[in-house]
Amino acid sequence: MPAPSPLSLRARPGRRVPQLLLGLVGYGAAVMLLVRSGLGAAGWNVLTEGLSLTLGLSFGWTTNLISLLVLLAWIPLRERPGPGTLLNIALVGFAADATAALLPDPHGTAARIAYLLCGLVALAFFDALYLGARLGPGPRDGIMTGLVRLTRQPVAVVRTGIEVTVAGTGWLLGGTLGAGTVVIALGLGPLVGWFLPRVTVPLP
Repeated sequence: MPAPSPLSLRARPGRRVPQLLLGLVGYGAAVMLLVRSGLGAAGWNVLTEGLSLTLGLSFGWTTNLISLLVLLAWIPLRERPGPGTLLNIALVGFAADATAALLPDPHGTAARIAYLLCGLVALAFFDALYLGARLGPGPRDGIMTGLVRLTRQPVAVVRTGIEVTVAGTGWLLGGTLGAGTVVIALGLGPLVGWFLPRVTVPLP
């Protein structure tokens, strides 16, 4: 019998599905933690904020819209969507809006820095967690994994380049840049690269 496709649910669904769902919901929550820090969000979130202000949509709905548009970039990269790709579009924006409704604003510089640092580590961990479930990357991470495969550059290098590019574009559209944006742009790639091999589910 041939081995199941890496995107198939036939292999280890008892671990992969819960890991995927936890990773996606946690990712959305971590995104909002960074936004609420007020010190600057991740590059994609700067872009989301700029488009949200321009279009008059909530942060979560704008996240979903960008996810759909980014899927078009998968065509030249020949990335394969999976169940995780579609669930990413459905869950991340919802989790971000739900967290925004529950998360109190930080008071004082120390609290803002704590939001930033906790959000950065959480974003990297939950990003690696749902990627490690191997049920298809999210739309944004599909670009990263596609470029890693084509360029043969490390995850840290590719992820950092993407973050810097989209942060600059988001700023031009009215998104907020801050010191935290720089910290995230430089730190997220290495953190994802460190977490990913530790949470990736081994398959036949």
